[in-house]
Amino acid sequence: MRVKRVEIVPLEVVVRNFAAGSLCRQTGIALGTKLDPCLVEFYYKNDDLGDPLLTRDRIFAMGISSAPQLDQLTEQAMRINTILREFFTGCGITLVDFKLEFGTDHTGTLLLADEISPDTCRLWNNAETDERKRVMDKDRFRQDLGSVAENYQTVLDRIMMQLP
Repeated sequence: MRVKRVEIVPLEVVVRNFAAGSLCRQTGIALGTKLDPCLVEFYYKNDDLGDPLLTRDRIFAMGISSAPQLDQLTEQAMRINTILREFFTGCGITLVDFKLEFGTDHTGTLLLADEISPDTCRLWNNAETDERKRVMDKDRFRQDLGSVAENYQTVLDRIMMQLP
């Protein structure tokens, strides 16, 4: 892990490969529907407002980001999605969706500024068809599906097997 001091862009960037969570609740899209192309969404990092979903125009009106920076956030999120999807597929895991946070360093360079873990990703076990056993992420806690730690360990074990 490399660490640099950054100024956080106050947006959570969510990449969705399959419908789940709030996307299903807000749109009625069926759980597990493949999204092709994937969705890239922006949420305002503000707990008092409940981290609302923002449109590009709202982001510009609020002065949160410029058009070039928003394009760069989208491009980086898509690139990260491609890498993570391929990696997790090799682990027998489906990358359903995930959240990223970015910041700019002292030169203005946009950098990934957050962890990538089962706490920031929605992951499904490809070997399971039983919904209760398929979930490998924080949704286990949210949906009272049993041991979170045991499933995080399974994710770690599979990742370790993929590493050289």
